[in-house]
Amino acid sequence: MALELAFTTEDLARTRLAFSALGEAVMSIRVIKNPSYHAPHLPWVRQVQPRFRQSASTLALLSELINAPIRIPDFLTPPPDGPATDLEADLRRLRTVKPDQVRHDLEVFQIRRTRRVQDLYADPKDGLARLADSIRDYWEWALAPHWPRIKRLLDGDVFYRARQMAAGGARLLFRDLHPQVAWRSDAIVFTHHPEHRPKFRSARGEGLLLTPSAFVWPRISTITRPPWQPSLLYPARGVAALWESGTGGTPTALAGVVGRTKALLLVQLQTPATTTDLAARTGLTTGGISQHLTALRNARLVTANRDRNHVLYVRTMLADSLVEGAVSR
Repeated sequence: MALELAFTTEDLARTRLAFSALGEAVMSIRVIKNPSYHAPHLPWVRQVQPRFRQSASTLALLSELINAPIRIPDFLTPPPDGPATDLEADLRRLRTVKPDQVRHDLEVFQIRRTRRVQDLYADPKDGLARLADSIRDYWEWALAPHWPRIKRLLDGDVFYRARQMAAGGARLLFRDLHPQVAWRSDAIVFTHHPEHRPKFRSARGEGLLLTPSAFVWPRISTITRPPWQPSLLYPARGVAALWESGTGGTPTALAGVVGRTKALLLVQLQTPATTTDLAARTGLTTGGISQHLTALRNARLVTANRDRNHVLYVRTMLADSLVEGAVSR
């Protein structure tokens, strides 16, 4: 059934984009527990699943809280403050969730009352501290080695959505966000909601936090209850190719216009990448790639965005149209 979130002009003004390391950690455990439903992540699952099984005792409480296939208690993924928080900032927010909120979520989401869950209910402060420690340990061996790749995917989606908003406002922003998300003039409708009857809620003048995610695929996930800003976790653009390696195909028609190498680079830039990323994917030298990217930038087919010590190259909307048109032939 549907969840309809009433939206005002003030809500639209407060809508923002951000992603969460903690949210990725939580969603990634759901992927490990049900890998058949998350096929794009199977290469990663095969790497980490043996260690996950070995760590069953230390991750037991976290695993029990993420036992449901769809619903996860809100307190596990408090919305981030900034556009790209790190794990430690997210864990500090987790530790400061109010005890009443933890107990409320355990009741509302009907989490099975195992001994560990009962201990969390009885002493949320201590339980949250233990959860934060177990998430940090899990992160170090399961996600930290892959975080630069995942972060570039999430950064790329933020760049893309910001560009959509600039080009066509909220209507264009939400148009291709997810099939289960629809924009209306005064509401956003989510058709994923697991409850049996339609739900109508207000964004409360707080807007909507749009959070791209690698591991939420293929679903979306929402937080609409206080005390946090209403949030939508949705699959980041290009997630299906996150773990792929190799050059992939190059559309012949596009290569005939811009040349084979430039066409290859445009295809690879479905998700933003650095010259080092592109060299690893294509086998080309970074120097040669830089020359081609300069030409593509001059033709307004690629833009460059600095992210701390790296420069991420991103396809423009014109390049998107060229690649999609060539692929669909």
